[in-house]
Amino acid sequence: MSQPREEGRRLPAREGSPWTGLWAVVAKEMADHLTSARMRILEILIVLTAVGTVYMAIQEIRTTIAQDPFLFLRLFTTSKDPVPAFVGFLGFLIPLIAIALGFDSINGEFNRRTISRVLAQPIYRDALLMGKFLAGLFTLTIVLTAIWLLIIGLGLITLGVPPSPEELARALCLLLLSIFYGGIWLAVAMVFSVVFRQPATAALAAIAIWLFFLVFWDILSSLLASALLPIRYGAMEEILAQTKLAMNLARISPNTLFSEAIIPILQPNVRSLGLVLTWQLQGAILGTPLPLGESLVLIWPHLTGLIAGTILLFALSYILFQRREIRV
Repeated sequence: MSQPREEGRRLPAREGSPWTGLWAVVAKEMADHLTSARMRILEILIVLTAVGTVYMAIQEIRTTIAQDPFLFLRLFTTSKDPVPAFVGFLGFLIPLIAIALGFDSINGEFNRRTISRVLAQPIYRDALLMGKFLAGLFTLTIVLTAIWLLIIGLGLITLGVPPSPEELARALCLLLLSIFYGGIWLAVAMVFSVVFRQPATAALAAIAIWLFFLVFWDILSSLLASALLPIRYGAMEEILAQTKLAMNLARISPNTLFSEAIIPILQPNVRSLGLVLTWQLQGAILGTPLPLGESLVLIWPHLTGLIAGTILLFALSYILFQRREIRV
């Protein structure tokens, strides 16, 4: 984007589309990501995790599960001590990958003193920032898709039965949720990459935010709900109001949104993600799995929250980057 207006001078309006050179940036950044030692280490870690958890899940499935209409989904949710289920690892691995892809996306250009040479080309700041974000998101998509295909392939080989169309659709929904979940942490990493000049500081700040929401936010949401809506008389309405407020505050965390959203997708018998009272279950046919469309209705607010959070964080990084001074 054009430089700030100087006093007494009016800079000429920029020419051409602000997205000129976007796909050149995407191709260059994706090549850097996919060939970096950092990414190879993460890929090896994820593959070992996926193979280990799926192997243990298959051993458990063979001994405990029979006549299950959603057998393939159990590959993602079944655990065997001491190894947790694969979806349990996703909440940890996806933010790490996303942060690794974005923490030095902008400040790395400043430290290498290449930012002025890049912007001297017919590439505006708009295309540079968007290209780096899309490259990180596409790289994350490639990695997660490869792991998804690996799990499906292991299931086909070891279980000996093909997945049903609904199982494939639900597994694909899990993949899309994982990509959106990674997108919000990629945007967080890019915000700190714009704010801090040192990549190490940006990485530590992004990891600190992730750990804050992972470890402390549930505790703080309960304390905030108790402070905002204290229980004075012990009435049921007060308890319900405080509980609902605590749940809504907890859903500010991307970790909570993701962990709740994958439950109806991988467990079709789940009929609600909120507080359900006994009288609300009257007339419900328990144990009957929901169709995929109704499961998507349950997670639609969570999916919307993940996408909205990604857009807001990217807009913040865009504003900060546009206002940042670039010296040759």
